[in-house]
Amino acid sequence: MLFKSIKSTTTMLTVVAISLVCAAVVVFSIEEYERLYLETTSSDLDGLSENMANDLVSLIASEPDVFEVTTTLLRLDRYENVKYAVVYDDQWQRINVYFGPLFEPDDFEGDVQLSELQRREFGVAVKDGELIALKLVGDTRLPLGYLLIVNDSVGPLNNSKLTLLKRVLPLVLLVLFIAIVGSLMIQRKLFLPLSRLSRLAQKIQETHDYSLRIDIRGKQEVAELSRDINSMMETISNETEKNSEYTQQLKEQQKAMERLANFDGLTGLPNRQFFMETLRIELAKAKRDKRNLALMYFDLDGFKGINDSFGHEIGDLLLLEVCQRTKNFLREGDLISRLGGDEFLILLHNDPEDIMLFEISERIVNGLSKPFEIQSWEMQIGVSIGIARASDSHFNVSEFISNADIAMYRSKMAGRSTHTVFVPDMMEDNKRRLLVANSISNGIKNDEFTVHYQAKVSPNETVVGYEALIRWHSEQLGFVSPAEFIPIAEQSGKILSITKWVIQQICEELNQLLALHEEHVVLSINLSAHDINNASLVDYIRAMFEKYSVDTSFIEFEVTESAYLENFDVANQFLKQIRDMGCSIALDDFGAGYSSLGYLTQIHLNTLKIDKQFVDNLNVSKRSTLVTKTIIEMAKQLNLHICAEGVETREQADFLIANGCHQLQGYLFSKPKSLKDILAS
Repeated sequence: MLFKSIKSTTTMLTVVAISLVCAAVVVFSIEEYERLYLETTSSDLDGLSENMANDLVSLIASEPDVFEVTTTLLRLDRYENVKYAVVYDDQWQRINVYFGPLFEPDDFEGDVQLSELQRREFGVAVKDGELIALKLVGDTRLPLGYLLIVNDSVGPLNNSKLTLLKRVLPLVLLVLFIAIVGSLMIQRKLFLPLSRLSRLAQKIQETHDYSLRIDIRGKQEVAELSRDINSMMETISNETEKNSEYTQQLKEQQKAMERLANFDGLTGLPNRQFFMETLRIELAKAKRDKRNLALMYFDLDGFKGINDSFGHEIGDLLLLEVCQRTKNFLREGDLISRLGGDEFLILLHNDPEDIMLFEISERIVNGLSKPFEIQSWEMQIGVSIGIARASDSHFNVSEFISNADIAMYRSKMAGRSTHTVFVPDMMEDNKRRLLVANSISNGIKNDEFTVHYQAKVSPNETVVGYEALIRWHSEQLGFVSPAEFIPIAEQSGKILSITKWVIQQICEELNQLLALHEEHVVLSINLSAHDINNASLVDYIRAMFEKYSVDTSFIEFEVTESAYLENFDVANQFLKQIRDMGCSIALDDFGAGYSSLGYLTQIHLNTLKIDKQFVDNLNVSKRSTLVTKTIIEMAKQLNLHICAEGVETREQADFLIANGCHQLQGYLFSKPKSLKDILAS
């Protein structure tokens, strides 16, 4: 507490400094007094011992006169500080001893001191608080004896110093008191402006009023300090206003950052991070309370095609409309989140019953299936929903979402624009898909895949081409249908490996197949949407054609309508490079897509393939029959070859031939066969 303030600190330091100075003066005075005292007493003792040594010459010159020696020594009674005295002969034999009033038995050790005395120089010395005088009796050339006188120097000196302190100390204390009082008065006057500054600072602290100022007065340094403080307060006042504005901006930015961290920037819905954290909390509560939770996982069918065809701006506007429309189908308390892209999660509160789940799902499916009008464009999408319950995942977050994803995949497999509730049996299907996906690479490595060729015939049933179709006989899984492993390969990113294997295999077998025919035949190779999105595949195809010296006029690449339109610009660029090699292009599954016919004027095709669903309904459905006729007539007008696939009856064949179809393909003419079987037939 003493050093809490500058005033108390300087006061204490002043007091300590003055005290130290006074103490130093007193100590110095005492030390100087002690030195002078010892010099005086030593001089007196030296004179006394010298006189007595001279007086003892005649007493011990011949036969020592003990009585006279004793009488001479008794003259020391007048000196109260003498402890003892000894007279020795020239052989250092003690002649007589004198003991003074201060003598103590322990002070006199007799002959034990002779060796030291014999080495001591003559004169006066100080040792262990005693003044010791040793004098030669007689002449140095003819010594008669020695005189030793020992005085007490401690007791008298202490008494003398005490007397000195009693005289000096009151004066010192008086000077110290006057100095301290004077210092306090001076400091009070000097620190008064600083006290005013302190009170100003306290007032500012209490009121937060930075407009307060202090009067400029006091010594030069204090006046300058006052001016500086006023200037500083002006700066602080200005900076406070700026900081207030900055603080408000930071608060707004913080809110924005929190929103960005927890909500989707486009739709404003909770993002993945926020939803996952909420889901963990809700799952923990549900598990503790022995309740169940329901989760919906859905994505949009056809959104990628719209996004690629119309641009990302239109796609974003469509997502906003989807979110707004979906919110209207949910109950209060249901939480919808955008995971990314066109994928969404919905956490349904209060564990709705199956009927309620069905109603909500139907509302979403039917509501999102209705056309959207975005910037004068009318567009239509679908939605596939997967539904899962927490109990089926043992209240594990990852499994919970995975189950909903599996159910959504089942909805897509079922034809899209539908909803599916997860059941544990679906896990087996998911394991099967994982097993298939993981076995594809080994299947290619172990030559488990084969290429089968299905013939295409002219109206007179002459073979004019083949379509290459892949088959898989897995050592572990047995026969795996292309309808099963192709979608899995596309989802797992392994379709490109399969396509490359098929292209290489066809290049190896092409010459054997062509050797069976005298007329020109064309071999068709299927490409998926993933293939045409990979620019490196063109280089691979070119390398294979060069390696096996393939005549590209015998090669045709088939791409489905949906794959072509999924990324129209990329597909156009890809197929242009294929055409530049000399290959022809066929559009497969025509009419089964979801787009208009306007794109046909923007692409360069050689062949248009009629989808099997139209062929199946020939002469069964008037609408399908009319559509088929229209497609054939349109293709003729565009100077395209027409190939109908899936021809299984003679009636279908006759109808197609009668309406001008150039090629027919189906089980009526030939099933897919391996090269070995074709060569053997």
